[in-house]
Amino acid sequence: MDTGRDTGPDGQRERAGATVPQEGPPDPAAHTSPEPPRSAAPGLAETTPHEGMRPEGAPPPPPGPDAPPGPDTDPRPDTDPRPDRPSRYRRLLRAWRHPRLRTPRRIALGLVLLLLLPLLAAGIALRVNYAGDPAAGTQTRNRDALWLGHAWVDGRKSDADLDALAERLRGTGIRDLYVHAGPLEHDGSLPATAYPSAGRLIAAVHEHLPGVRVQAWLGDELATETPDGMRLRRAGTRDAVVRSAGRILDAGFDGVHFDLEPLHSGDAHYLALLDRLHALTRARHVPLSVASHQIDPLPGLHSAAGALTGHPKWWSQAYFGQVARRVDQIAVMSYDTAMPLQSLYGGYVAQQTALALEVTPKSTDLLMGLPFFHENKMGHSAYAETVAAAVRGTRLGLSRTDRSREHFGVALYVDFAATETDWTAYREGWVGKE
Repeated sequence: MDTGRDTGPDGQRERAGATVPQEGPPDPAAHTSPEPPRSAAPGLAETTPHEGMRPEGAPPPPPGPDAPPGPDTDPRPDTDPRPDRPSRYRRLLRAWRHPRLRTPRRIALGLVLLLLLPLLAAGIALRVNYAGDPAAGTQTRNRDALWLGHAWVDGRKSDADLDALAERLRGTGIRDLYVHAGPLEHDGSLPATAYPSAGRLIAAVHEHLPGVRVQAWLGDELATETPDGMRLRRAGTRDAVVRSAGRILDAGFDGVHFDLEPLHSGDAHYLALLDRLHALTRARHVPLSVASHQIDPLPGLHSAAGALTGHPKWWSQAYFGQVARRVDQIAVMSYDTAMPLQSLYGGYVAQQTALALEVTPKSTDLLMGLPFFHENKMGHSAYAETVAAAVRGTRLGLSRTDRSREHFGVALYVDFAATETDWTAYREGWVGKE
């Protein structure tokens, strides 16, 4: 920071009482003066010849405690700020306190309060949401799901890996596996070479885990916020997505799970696509599943976020209900919430659970996402977003809204980033019996 101080020899000031010796021989008149020399410094005592004069060539005596300041005795470093020169902070403070700024000051304070008070109120509400105890029986209904990475269908996983997966899932509530078989091309097509080992995985799961379904997880980035991506408004693209879903079911998958992002609230082209996809899956007697954005924690928040940032993160509750009525399963991506504390995150999940339950048909499986991954980035804190907090929040939301809801579960994201702590928190908090 610039302190506004002057440094160096050019910044030194004259000091009262400092004398500069003259070069050359001594002036004889100086020895014949009958009057002793007087100090030029005001307030200093007069000196006698033997006190104030020294023989020529003799070294100067060391300065005493009462000696006037000189070039070599200044107790103040040259880099000290000048006492009569106020710091920049003080100048700004004085300007801010000027009477003419009284009205702007009040306006600025009002704006700060306008921003902080709603955040404070929201934080208190979320913390209250996390209080209390979940009701008895608010645990797994054996309708949970797990997202699996692409390595399970491209040949990277061995038989030993398949055996370990089966052992991991036994005794849990997981009924569906969303196996990444995409991504879709921007035009909606899907090359068959994307999932060469899918048949092997499906056969192994059916053999070792009877009743567990293997769904193809298909997704793509939408061109809603960037120039590149899938454009659902194009009828040809939607046609291609339906054809790709048909081909993936022909490969033996037990259902299809779609994750298209970022999908803005109110997108009618997406609803039209779901209508066609659901007709296809019903004819094949398999489930249609989707991953969903979170619901507005405050009414209209997605509109405000879209106007301010260009990224309307949330869906309206009404649009969420429209999507839920067109599918067999809907999994809320209830992570990446930007919550800084576990209690706030858990309260947020409890709120999301309640909002989703209110508009999801009882015949549709509603799954709340659990963060089986650990990152610290904008919008996600690994310290705050834990499986334990998400499970507790899910159970609290279920307890307060529809504790007897049968078509309900959790979805674990994602297998390749999960830790033993994540699996333990899921088993103890959600699978365990009270």
